[in-house]
Amino acid sequence: MSDGVKRLSRLGLNAIGGRDPEITGISVDSRTVKPGHLFAALPGSTIHGGEFIQYALRMDAGAVLTDAAGAALAAEELRGWDGALVVSEDPRAALAGAAALWFGGQPETTVAVTGTSGKTSVANFTRQIWQALGHRAVSLGTMGVQGDYEAKLAHTTPEPVTLHRVLAEAAAAGITHCAMEASSHGLDQRRLDGVRLKAAAFTNFSQDHLDYHAGFDEYFAAKALLFNRVLEAGDTAVVNTDSERGLQMAGIAEDRGMSLLRIGSGKECDFQILAQRFDATGQELRFAWQGQPHLTRLNLIGGFQAENVLAAAGLAIGAGDDPGAVIATLAGLETVRGRMQLVAQRENGAAVFVDYAHKPGAVIAALQSLRPHVMGRIVVVLGAGGDRDRGKRPLMGQAAREHADVVIITDDNPRSEDPASIRAEVMAGAGPEATEVGDRAEAILRGVDALQPGDALLIAGKGHETGQTVGSDVFPFDDAEQASVAVAALDGKI
Repeated sequence: MSDGVKRLSRLGLNAIGGRDPEITGISVDSRTVKPGHLFAALPGSTIHGGEFIQYALRMDAGAVLTDAAGAALAAEELRGWDGALVVSEDPRAALAGAAALWFGGQPETTVAVTGTSGKTSVANFTRQIWQALGHRAVSLGTMGVQGDYEAKLAHTTPEPVTLHRVLAEAAAAGITHCAMEASSHGLDQRRLDGVRLKAAAFTNFSQDHLDYHAGFDEYFAAKALLFNRVLEAGDTAVVNTDSERGLQMAGIAEDRGMSLLRIGSGKECDFQILAQRFDATGQELRFAWQGQPHLTRLNLIGGFQAENVLAAAGLAIGAGDDPGAVIATLAGLETVRGRMQLVAQRENGAAVFVDYAHKPGAVIAALQSLRPHVMGRIVVVLGAGGDRDRGKRPLMGQAAREHADVVIITDDNPRSEDPASIRAEVMAGAGPEATEVGDRAEAILRGVDALQPGDALLIAGKGHETGQTVGSDVFPFDDAEQASVAVAALDGKI
């Protein structure tokens, strides 16, 4: 943890004119600036942080970090100011490095995982493996910090000040192992710079976040930054090579001199999936580790979970644990909340699952992987979030139409958009046989009511979330809770 005061130069920053004041803290929000703070005025997608330098100076900031554009925006306020101005070509990278030096401590063993889907599960499974091996461990990402130390987070990959503060606090609490999610936003904005990784994983790649990234290539390039920039030569890259993008990522890792651990169905894979047999509560997985066959029970729904589990095992092995010991823990892994989670079961045996799938590829994967576990029909309830990539909405409807038997389109988190307009875009892909029910609780009730013996209901999109965002308000809403209430009501238990 920080000792409370550090010279600007000790944070790796050089100010114009050589000023080197004592820094008392770091802020990226002008409203949190205190006397002596370093204020980072970063370029944003809609407004430049340079607009807020004037407010930071009024709060007696001791130094300002920005780029040339930010300095120009506050040129008048900075003129005659006796503090330290740091102008960087890449202020985000400079901030991440400064935050790492300010807070200092990190868990001894940290790994990261990126990919369109599976990040939360892989990070969580890795943490569970470590805990089973006796390590004090946490997972960090969409669901906050979980494990032997807990904290809430506002973003999957927090901005550097928050991230390094949390890492330092975890280390101070005795945490030795941390598995973190690396989002494309976080990588693109250099939030992970300064994190000392021992291994990193790539799961898969499909459409998402095209409201932020200019296109697929730019989205992939952001994911690749985990291996191009954050992970260092000699560290371990765990890559699912069952796709063209996976092979491309493996090539990037090899070109940078990393130790490559492949996962997939090919004979060249270090972790090779040989066979899977599914039942109502999980699956039997036969796989090979470097040519040696193994058989284990996974109490996890969905064929793709095998890939997530083996990615987690690869990270644990890549970070230094014994392969045999790691493999022995796999049968004990538990479902991650909101990820193909069995949340209720009707008296007729039909099951209800909740999953976070909110992208076309994830919806397809969830439905396809659920199919082998289900003897009857698959009913799906889903929607699409507002203020996000509009292009994926009809694709999500199409995914539901093609891979489920009964489709109910409802609201997700409409945010500032008109819910009916969002539903219409999803319905365009779902087709005329789909049912539109705006109220999510009613949609879930209808989905549960449709279940016959041998059927299953998948409620997709919100997963672990406990609120629904409508406009600027967040109303309490938990898919798992709503499903349980619906089952109890329809089966006459309440």
